[in-house]
Amino acid sequence: MSILKIENLSILFGGLRAVGNLDLTINRGELVGLIGPNGAGKTTVFNILTGVYRPTEGKIFYAGDESETPVNIVGKKPYQITRMGMARTFQNIRLFKDLSVADNVRIARHFNVKYKSFQAIFRTPRFFSEEADLDRKVMELLELFDIQGKAAELAKNLPYGEQRKLEIVRALATNPKLLLLDEPAAGMNPQETQELMRLIQFIREKFKLTILLIEHDMKLVMGICERIYVLDYGQLIAEGAPDEIKTNPRVIEAYLGEEVS
Repeated sequence: MSILKIENLSILFGGLRAVGNLDLTINRGELVGLIGPNGAGKTTVFNILTGVYRPTEGKIFYAGDESETPVNIVGKKPYQITRMGMARTFQNIRLFKDLSVADNVRIARHFNVKYKSFQAIFRTPRFFSEEADLDRKVMELLELFDIQGKAAELAKNLPYGEQRKLEIVRALATNPKLLLLDEPAAGMNPQETQELMRLIQFIREKFKLTILLIEHDMKLVMGICERIYVLDYGQLIAEGAPDEIKTNPRVIEAYLGEEVS
């Protein structure tokens, strides 16, 4: 059963068709890659999915839970889509750099609090109870990713690899069902990339997530993705298992340059 289905999706910027007639399906529980040359439209697709851009045409059907009826989310605001269970990271890290590590996660986790504004103003027992529970959840997440010891540090002071990790933790704090990862290995060395591969597989199993990722590191993509979609100039040119994609002549010509070992 699909968690996400894109039908005939297109977006124009002026006279430029950045994405054209895209059809894409993500099944619940899958780990799927979206690859292609720079400028192929990959991040544009993420921006459309999360409500940053509104497509010129097409539909996006999404159902966070298996029991839900898929709904067309075109036109919904980013915060509404996040509440429905879709979260993302960014190609360029977008942490609150002058806030602490814990506060970066706490802000995202606030999506789940149930107390009302007046309960916060008057500091009611429910406010204190939910805030204490929120703090526990934040520390549990940081501990899972082995950065609990840096909870009080400013996010900008973390090493690059840990900033990437924190951005993923922050996305997970919204309690997503579908996680979109935009070039999570960008700027990482080979050792950090290997650790990231294990981390992605871990969070998929731990949080029962469906994951769609954009990535240029083909060893990562071919190593963990079950299916791969390939874009070129906004058009879908191939879809299939990693072994099919790495030997696809059209993909080799447009992007890979040679077969990936």
